[in-house]
Amino acid sequence: MTQPINADVVSQWLATSPFIRFMNLEVVGVDAQTGEISMRMPMRAEFERGAGTGQFHGGPVAAFIDTVGDFAVSVLVGGGVPTINFRVDYLRPCVGQFLDARAVVRRLGKTVGVVDIDITDDQGRLSAIGRGCYGARLG
Repeated sequence: MTQPINADVVSQWLATSPFIRFMNLEVVGVDAQTGEISMRMPMRAEFERGAGTGQFHGGPVAAFIDTVGDFAVSVLVGGGVPTINFRVDYLRPCVGQFLDARAVVRRLGKTVGVVDIDITDDQGRLSAIGRGCYGARLG
């Protein structure tokens, strides 16, 4: 019997990547039946668009979107998958102490999974949205 995929398992997967460890992501929720996952990314000085602004640079936001989308597919297939492509639409400045992401797998085919990702700031305002395509087989 395989281990059920839950927040602890996903946290262990995240810890295997030095870059993701640097992002200091927290797994908030995982639904391995539907492919929904939620994570939080705290602000750190290296993520600021300008020193002291409290505004996230777009690069870390994009990396957050890619990571959360990837792991939404990963919980359905049982392990890490490669990114095929993703896009980001920035709707407002991403500001605050943290950002939250919620990813939903829209379709999981034999070779590709499609995921939508919403990013909200620490006041719950929708700040960015992403859509990613990921390999649906273990990478």
